[in-house]
Order: sequence, then C-alpha cells, then structure tokens
Amino acid sequence: MALDMESVKKLREQTGISILECKKAVEESCGDLIKAAEILRKKGFEKAKAKSTRVTKQGAVGSYIHMNGKIGVLLELGCETDFVAKNQDFLQLLKDVAMQIAAMNPRYISEKDIPTADLEMEKEIYRAQMKSSGKPANIIEKIVEGKLSKFYADVCLLHQAFFKDDTLTIEKLIAEKIHKTGENIIVKRFVRYQVGEEL
Repeated sequence: MALDMESVKKLREQTGISILECKKAVEESCGDLIKAAEILRKKGFEKAKAKSTRVTKQGAVGSYIHMNGKIGVLLELGCETDFVAKNQDFLQLLKDVAMQIAAMNPRYISEKDIPTADLEMEKEIYRAQMKSSGKPANIIEKIVEGKLSKFYADVCLLHQAFFKDDTLTIEKLIAEKIHKTGENIIVKRFVRYQVGEEL
C-alpha cells in the first residue's frame, strides 16, 4: 500500500504529534486514521511511563471557578521546562484537569495517595458485603479487587474518565500530552473548595 501523505498530515493536525510518528502509525494501521490515532495513544502511554521518573521542577498553577463562585479549584501541574509550561497545549491541559476536579470531585491524585487505613476499611466493607454470598475466599478477594478498581475510578483523579471524552482517563490524557511535548508532566497537588461543604 502506497503511503497517503494526506492521511499523515491529517493525523498530525489532529494529534500534534511528529510527522515521523504519524507516518509510522498510518503505515501500521494500513491507512485507518482511527486505528492510527489509537496506536499513537498506546505509544504515548508507553513513552509516558518511561518519562515518569524525570524531574519536574517547572510548571504552572491554574485555577477554575464554577457555578458563579460556588466551586473553586487550585491545581499545580508540573513539567520539566519553562518552555513547555508556557505552551498552549500544557495550559489547556491545566485548565481541563482543573475543570475535571471541579466536576468530578476526586479526593486523591492516585491510589498511592489513599491512606492505608482508609483503603483497608474500604476492603473490609466489600468483604462484609460478600460474606453471605457463600463464595470461596479467593473468589471474594478477586471481587474485592474489582470493586477497588471502581473505587479508584471514583476517588482518584488519574483513574477518572475525562469528562470531555470518556474513552480517556485523566492518566491517559496526560500521557498523550507527555507524548506530544516530550516531557514528563505530573499533577503535583490540588485543592477543591465548595461553598457550604463540611471541612
């Protein structure tokens, strides 16, 4: 199959990823742009994992105010260089993640941030729910792990489905930006305020 450079160009415009990476993805997908975009997403996620240990001393703090001042979010998003911190894609990501926090109210960045006591309590609740089921202990533990995955998707920002595109998690959204910028990007911290909410 002859390579269609129009498809490569179109994929580049959609994703912002380098021509070379787009060319490889179009070749691998035999010209199917939807499959090519998915290939780039997967590669982006793999590259993001490789970059996850790199130091992020630059970045930006963003805010988002919603519902006429009833909900407010402050978010620090880290990256490696000041150049990326000022990039439009990075600033859009900052805004999108702040809006996600306002809309979905996560309590933690990832499962690593959940206090051990809270996690154990959650597991005990699930085990107690399954006790009368008559299922063997090993099956109950598998069910508990499955329920924990759903729990993470509710309370952990990185596991939540992106409110603008539920085919992406926030972790995958960030991974796409890492792939695009070539730098590590991490959510460093956030705080969400809501009028009338108990502290």
